[in-house]
Amino acid sequence: MKAKDIAQLLDEPACTHNKKSKSGCAKPKPGATAGGCAFDGAQIALLPIADVAHIVHGPIACAGSSWDNRGTRSSGPGLYRIGMTTDLTEQDVVMGRGEKRLFHAIKQAIEEYQPPAVFVYNTCVPALVGDDFEAVCRAAEERWNIPVVPVDAAGFYGTKNLGNRIAGEAMVKYVVGKREPDPLPAAAAALPFKTHDINLVGEYNIAGEFWHVLPLFDELGIRVLCTLSGDARFREVQTMHRAEVNMMVCSKALINVARKLQESYNIPWFEGSFYGITDTSQALRDVARIIDDPDLTARTEALIAREEARIRSELAPWRERLMGKRVLLYTGGVKSWSVISALQDLGMVVVATGTNKSTEEDKERIRELMGENTKMVEDGSPRALIGIVHEYKADILIAGGRNMYTALKAKIPFLDINQEREFGYAGYQGMLELVRQLALTMESPVWQQVRQPAPWETASVGEPLSSKESMAG
Repeated sequence: MKAKDIAQLLDEPACTHNKKSKSGCAKPKPGATAGGCAFDGAQIALLPIADVAHIVHGPIACAGSSWDNRGTRSSGPGLYRIGMTTDLTEQDVVMGRGEKRLFHAIKQAIEEYQPPAVFVYNTCVPALVGDDFEAVCRAAEERWNIPVVPVDAAGFYGTKNLGNRIAGEAMVKYVVGKREPDPLPAAAAALPFKTHDINLVGEYNIAGEFWHVLPLFDELGIRVLCTLSGDARFREVQTMHRAEVNMMVCSKALINVARKLQESYNIPWFEGSFYGITDTSQALRDVARIIDDPDLTARTEALIAREEARIRSELAPWRERLMGKRVLLYTGGVKSWSVISALQDLGMVVVATGTNKSTEEDKERIRELMGENTKMVEDGSPRALIGIVHEYKADILIAGGRNMYTALKAKIPFLDINQEREFGYAGYQGMLELVRQLALTMESPVWQQVRQPAPWETASVGEPLSSKESMAG
């Protein structure tokens, strides 16, 4: 990728924070990719497209934990769970065999799995060596008559957020607009009201949580043409240009996709969240507002009234148990503010939130929800997080899986909120799962047990331990 292309992606016109000194898309600095490099951002943005063969062109380490390394779920194909890599070695680099290995990797993926498309992710080593991986992709596409999409996202290009945009750029350039949507099924065509098509950009279906939201759209007669990229299919991405509205679900990760679809196909877009009762209802209202169908608006309001009444009734006993509990939320991006809304719906107090990967718009939303003097956490080191927990008397730490052992060693209740989690928290139904997990975590008897002093710490000097205490020791 050329330097001017990277500069254009960093200077995203749809991001107002580019005009500020502390840009959320700052140019990369040496060592700044520790939180995720451009390759990482590009791969995780596209990996949930379930029927595509995803090939990492580079050393084996870039493939990471290759089996099912994304917490997204599929309602059908499982090809995305298989990690594929060219496994470049020093010999391949010295002998210049990188392009040949890539061609044979594409051949093997096509012949063994017959995917509708192959995505190839460039990494640091072949980018530095100078492999013309785009030419290899073109040759393979001509040879097997299957789309082979090059995603040029070498890690040293920049941060994870830049990688997200590189992935979005590849989709707009090589995939979107290549196919028309399937006709509506007979049941949908027979509905007594007009149906509409939308896209959800930046929805990854982590732990299957989008399946809590999809039935709501189905009831309203809204067809989700494509979720980029949770539980998506390649043919769905090809039809994104026919949507009436694009909803940006994951903050600014793929905002360039929404902007370019608006410029090329005049599709309006907005940003929303499915975390929490308030935000879920607002997202449904915004979809209906932009489509501007009075009948859809009326049906949307009726659905919201029904669902909110139901879920608030079911949450009532849980809310009493969680009311006033104090939370330290350490995550980034859309979750740095959207989960705050969900927790506030439960009557909980968020004492501080992480903003390490948040844009200026994310931070502005945090201030709207928590006030101007809110504590924003940039330093996610174990010492800093534990210090904030004790300083603000937090009852629980909600963060990503890498912080789990920090919390457990410090005897602090912990709930995983990032992509490795096992439970989906989106939509009205997701709120029930969220409160259940919060209550199970904080009310576990283990915390009372581990915080008690050990028997040998309480026994007086020279006083023999009882037989039970001796056995416990």
